[in-house]
Amino acid sequence: MVLQQRSPSKHNQMLGKKQTTLIPHPKSTHYDGDDGAPARPLKRVKRDEADGDTADHAQSPGSPKPAVRRVIPDSDAESDDEDADADAPAPAARTDLESALPPVETDKEAIEAYEIQRAAEEAERLGQDGRLREGKWVKGRSSIYVDAFNLALDTVLEEERHLFDEVEMEVFSQWRALEYEAQYLYAHPPRSSLTTIILAKIARRNYPDYVVSRSANIFASRALLLEFEASLRTQFRVDNILEFNGTPGPKDLQVILDLFEDVYPRWLVLIQEEQAKEDSIYISGEGAYLRRLSPAWVYTRIVHKATYVLGKFKQHKREHELLTELLTQRLFHASRRGAWYQRKALLEEHYMAGLMPSEGRSEESQKRHWRQIALQTCEEGLQDNLVHQIYHYDLQKRVAKLEKALKIAKRFQHSFSHVRLATPVEVTIEGIRIERESTPDKNRRNSSPFPTTARRGIRRTIWLDEHEGGGECSVEAMCLSHYRAQGWKGFHSEGGIVRTLFAHLFYDVLFAYVPNVFQTPFQTCPLDLHTDAFFPTRLSEINHRLARIANGDAPRLIRGVWDAHAERKTCVVGLDWAFEVGDLVEIAECFEGEALATVCRVVAQEYGQRGGGVPDLFLWHPERGEVMFAEVKSENDRLSDTQRLWIHVLTGAGVGVQLCNAVAKEVRTIG
Repeated sequence: MVLQQRSPSKHNQMLGKKQTTLIPHPKSTHYDGDDGAPARPLKRVKRDEADGDTADHAQSPGSPKPAVRRVIPDSDAESDDEDADADAPAPAARTDLESALPPVETDKEAIEAYEIQRAAEEAERLGQDGRLREGKWVKGRSSIYVDAFNLALDTVLEEERHLFDEVEMEVFSQWRALEYEAQYLYAHPPRSSLTTIILAKIARRNYPDYVVSRSANIFASRALLLEFEASLRTQFRVDNILEFNGTPGPKDLQVILDLFEDVYPRWLVLIQEEQAKEDSIYISGEGAYLRRLSPAWVYTRIVHKATYVLGKFKQHKREHELLTELLTQRLFHASRRGAWYQRKALLEEHYMAGLMPSEGRSEESQKRHWRQIALQTCEEGLQDNLVHQIYHYDLQKRVAKLEKALKIAKRFQHSFSHVRLATPVEVTIEGIRIERESTPDKNRRNSSPFPTTARRGIRRTIWLDEHEGGGECSVEAMCLSHYRAQGWKGFHSEGGIVRTLFAHLFYDVLFAYVPNVFQTPFQTCPLDLHTDAFFPTRLSEINHRLARIANGDAPRLIRGVWDAHAERKTCVVGLDWAFEVGDLVEIAECFEGEALATVCRVVAQEYGQRGGGVPDLFLWHPERGEVMFAEVKSENDRLSDTQRLWIHVLTGAGVGVQLCNAVAKEVRTIG
């Protein structure tokens, strides 16, 4: 395709006109008209920092707050944290690129510091003699906005110079010829990420070395882009019914089925096209991340939600057929495969015998026949390398249940002796609690090697540390002192220690070359790390690394990364350099290899979803060679779903877990 020059007037004439599409759009997308389509979600109202809330949803006066339902979670895997305060604001949605970039201070003080430092560097570069010889004067400050504009211009000309004609290039040349003071008159404060990039540069951060592979063509054609946009609108309608308008009634569920029937034929076609690309065009894993921007990815999610509606309508035969089709394709929503296997096996065990022809079998033989099929489904799920670890235990339980119902001989039954599921031990730790109305002291000792902040909306209790000086501390620090008195070492790090270990052990896997996941040189992780594309794309490398960890090679891997990057403090996702290498190596030596490999597998499969929920305290006993996690719960606390899942994973790997109930043996009131 050859780019043709267009005058601004011709370009402006195109604006507002409806484009002619190359493929038909489903009627449910309302592409040809917005009649009947739900209104766009209300925008967020920007507030000053003094308001206390960074952002809030704008609502009409007197309008009731819509009920939020989470029947089917929007993320790739369920990760709702029920322990969060109901009144606390939801975190702002972040793109994959924003998750891969490090946090950068962009406030007024940071901008002023940048401008002063740039002026000092300029003065140092010229020197007094140079300024006198060249007749240069030193600016009081260097405007970050001028630098931001020039950075944007350089980037555009470097990547897209062919889009500009000679007249436009002459304008850029004239801009370059202007003195800095003249440029300053035309550069206005931007509200963009350019400021963030410049401040990231001045912060002198060190980033990992990797091959940057920018995506030139994300969509193969304009028609696919328009279809992707239309598919998102259909998905929004489905989500709006299931999750944001209370309990859906039969009419609402029927609307979802109608939307599903509308997109289903197109979904089948796109699945075949993507599989053909995977077989003939894409090299190893090249298309995995960009497939999330395919209409087929959105349609697959709609089909997944349609299975829930079919179950509600007791249309189990159709639901079973859809689940079979979802499992047949291996390109989209790999993180849901475990749930699909579970549901398919349940239908085969309880419903399909009465829905399918018996073919001359008796009623009991028909039930036995479908139980055998359900057993085969569970076996396939356990052998599927894309099924996530968190689903294995439920599939194993169903296998044992079905083998017992089928009266299979003991010697032919599956053995899951490698699964050492242990029950968390509940312990009670007594302490002295302090009650007072004033705001807690910000200098109160914390057990973490780095400062932590409490979630807004949750009142933190204050306790006395009787084992270490009797000072005020948090409930987690009080419990940690109790364990230290018993010979344990530990941190109150929640998921920090797990993420740090993972970053050390999988450093080279994280930054191995994969197309399309490193778009800038300022990333701390690949773009697909927080998606379900990370694990299958690097399946061979991850399994090889897990084998080394299981064989006891973790201490050597940790020391290798530390020696190479600790001095530079390389910015890596989840890696906290505050942890000492001696402690990390000691932890790896106490951690049984198979158990550590299991934990790392869960993190690799669902990094974005499993960031929270890790027990509060991480403990290790060098003399015993043991590690243990402890979840601290004070009065009226309860475990969230993510916390239960992590406890399930850890106990299944044979790692000890304790539930610490902090009880106040004495309450002291301070006015």
